[in-house]
Amino acid sequence: MGLFGKKRRKTPLSPAREKPVRLLGYQTASLQGIGARERQEDAFVLVNENDAVMIKKRGLLAAVADGMGGMLGGTQASGSVTATLAEDMDRLDTSGNIADQLRRSVIRAGEAVYSSLGGDGGSTVVAALIFDEKLYFSSVGDSYLYLLRDGSLVRLNREHNLRAERRLAAIRSGRMPAAEDDDGPEAQALSSFLGMPGTPDVDGLLRPMGLRDGDVLLLCSDGVGGVLDQAALTGALSGPSASAACRAMDGAIARARRQFQDNYTALVIRCVY
Repeated sequence: MGLFGKKRRKTPLSPAREKPVRLLGYQTASLQGIGARERQEDAFVLVNENDAVMIKKRGLLAAVADGMGGMLGGTQASGSVTATLAEDMDRLDTSGNIADQLRRSVIRAGEAVYSSLGGDGGSTVVAALIFDEKLYFSSVGDSYLYLLRDGSLVRLNREHNLRAERRLAAIRSGRMPAAEDDDGPEAQALSSFLGMPGTPDVDGLLRPMGLRDGDVLLLCSDGVGGVLDQAALTGALSGPSASAACRAMDGAIARARRQFQDNYTALVIRCVY
């Protein structure tokens, strides 16, 4: 009994309110142009870019493939690469080793190119897979993957060409790379590409990189990355949207007025809450 002869009714405690979990969203845009070439030999693919449910369940895939203009079947090669990567997304096991699965998908894409073209066609590729707010990537050749974070632009992948191989060999032998390592018309020749005999050298991350609000990713062919310098790319990617970044890069490429402008392709992914 209470002080006044009545039982005091207990007020149930209200459950503690949990703060809602904030999930990153991904704003995407694409840019593609033929440049001064006769045909378009670049290809790109975005998978699940407009489906937040599927991004959470299976991830977001972005890839750029640059068909090799000095070989036959460049268009067929790059298209085959992006088609294979998109197809493999349907089989992705997100509970398994995602980095290894992406790498094996890239190798399978190269096998498909070699099988169909018999060594007469090839392609580079840079593929980024975002799952659980983490970045995985695999690349072969000289296409580019950049991350803009807090105003600083960093290239995440390495080139597979003779110049890069010479510089790496110099470092491994204990000497500083010399200027002559960059010389010669063959310095830009690819040392690894999809469609070559055997297994290509694949660059990538063993562990995924966490992404943050405000991060901007750029995947592009050398028609973009080999034309625009770091300052131009940083300025473009610092714009208010992914679409604005693509428009800025397109304008910068036009202003460069390169006589032999290559095909150019870019994918921009902005991470936002």
